[in-house]
Amino acid sequence: MTTELTSMVQKIWDSWVAGGWTMIPIALVAMSLYVTGVHLLMTLQRRTIGRVRDEQLKDWVANPDQAPGELKEVLRYTQDDVASLEDAANRFKEVEAVRVPDIDRRLSSVNVMVGAAPLLGLLGTVLGMLVTFRAIAAGGGTMVDAMAKGISEALITTEMGLLVAVPGMVLTYMIRRKRNEYVGLLARLESVTLRHLRVRMHGMTRTFVRAARPAVVSETAAAVVVPRMEPEPVPADAVAEWDGGTLENVPLPTTP
Repeated sequence: MTTELTSMVQKIWDSWVAGGWTMIPIALVAMSLYVTGVHLLMTLQRRTIGRVRDEQLKDWVANPDQAPGELKEVLRYTQDDVASLEDAANRFKEVEAVRVPDIDRRLSSVNVMVGAAPLLGLLGTVLGMLVTFRAIAAGGGTMVDAMAKGISEALITTEMGLLVAVPGMVLTYMIRRKRNEYVGLLARLESVTLRHLRVRMHGMTRTFVRAARPAVVSETAAAVVVPRMEPEPVPADAVAEWDGGTLENVPLPTTP
């Protein structure tokens, strides 16, 4: 068993040496990529809780001490000494503004390293082909050994770059999925918390009352509009026939 392990380690070391100096930056990128990515994934795993029903969220909002992990701190911060619903909503925005951008920055770093790994492999491929062409140009008895070294360097660096990048893409997808779950969880917690505080706080319950519109009368219109009055009947004995002259015994109309 020990002999087989030693032989495997020796083969890995020989392949590593055959890749040339570009294997060193590929190894550094791989270490940074997986250390940062795994740590970020574990951090999001502690913050998220997977699928949970609204009833469970309501229980946690009503009793923050029963909430798991960091949700207890979030619920305490967004409920303690809250004076209004707007204050609670602003605290949720603070939590999201502090934690989510940090996740996005680290995720961007992981994406950059995932893209850099195959490019470094391509660089090793170009350098290996240059070694091969130089061996062909030089000729001689050592040409075959030099060509084999150049081709080996070109293929190994490409292989290592892809071996680093492909699992890194899977890791990036898992991190992005957990990040979206965390943002959605904060949004659900905000909605449930605001409903809980609206019921608990005095005067915060929404009531919609349709008030009657007061009649608005314009002063100008009130001054101009005069009520219609019926004319007074004229007595029958006061009516005279007009003979082309003057009209006698007819009372003058009175202004009401």
